[in-house]
Amino acid sequence: MATLASAPSLAAGNAMVRYNRNRRSSLAIWWQEIDRVTLALVLILMAIGTVSVAAASPASARRLSTSAKDLPQLYFFTMHVRWQLLGLIALFVTSSLSKDMARRFGIMISAAMLAALVLVPFLGSEVNGARRWLNLGISIQPSEFLKCGFPILLAWVLSWRTRDKALPVMRVTIALMGLTGALLMAQPDFGSTMLFGGTWFVLILLSGLDVKRIAAAVGAGLVGVTLAYFFYENGRNRIDAFLGGGSAFDQVALAQRTLLNGGWFGTGFWMGTRKLSLPEAHTDYIFSVIGEEFGLLACAVVILLYSAILVQSILRQVREDDLFTVLAATGLVAQFGGQAFINIVALLIVPLVVRFHGG
Repeated sequence: MATLASAPSLAAGNAMVRYNRNRRSSLAIWWQEIDRVTLALVLILMAIGTVSVAAASPASARRLSTSAKDLPQLYFFTMHVRWQLLGLIALFVTSSLSKDMARRFGIMISAAMLAALVLVPFLGSEVNGARRWLNLGISIQPSEFLKCGFPILLAWVLSWRTRDKALPVMRVTIALMGLTGALLMAQPDFGSTMLFGGTWFVLILLSGLDVKRIAAAVGAGLVGVTLAYFFYENGRNRIDAFLGGGSAFDQVALAQRTLLNGGWFGTGFWMGTRKLSLPEAHTDYIFSVIGEEFGLLACAVVILLYSAILVQSILRQVREDDLFTVLAATGLVAQFGGQAFINIVALLIVPLVVRFHGG
């Protein structure tokens, strides 16, 4: 009887041993297959971002506090840490997926976020003159999640050519880009439209499509940007701000002065003063806070980290034979690098070039 009674316990114990062994095996496989150099660079960049948000949080909390609600100084830092933890979990889960599962997941994310973008003009909440957010219990910005899935969706469509070169992949990708661009510009969000357009262009360039078709697409894109400049106010404002800054009280001009205020070595942690005038110190203009409090040398380190991640990710694709994998990875790298380019170049390189030429 004792033996019979202990049988379920032994079975449960054996099952737990097998579970622990399989889990250790899965972690070992993940650790062997993950690009550990890129992982280390990303974790370092995340750590720098966390410290930077801690530096910017008091300024944003002070600016966004109201008579009804006084935000704690580290309010945005606490929120950032929570999202960082979720991001680390998402990093581990997505990097553990098989290629087929990652493709399906990316396509599902793209479809869901495109549907959400359709709802944004009707159900979205307006912030700072733009309607980009959906409140689903928590506020989400569909375009940000679409950045993760859009390159995968395009890569999947373009990889159809390996099965049948007669498939109209160019027309399908143009339709997808046109739909995405129209939904983003309706918000309005010209910056994200250009980012998605740049990713689309990189992928069709790498996919081996006919050069004439690519040239036609480039021409159409240039015409679209020109029309946006003359007939789309948000586009004109973004282009003018990118190329020439703006008035002394323009957000980009304020961010540039904040960035350069710390000199080479910065004013010190929580010692910056110009950050207090920034509208979104903890998000859009976090690079300016890094420049003011930690100096231009710290900015250079951040740029080097971004560059190293891009180069390492691209080099890894040299050994890859599968067209979908190459396109999806390159598209994600283009999104990542393009976002950094938009947020950094207008603030740092453009004003330095203008000053160099006596502007």
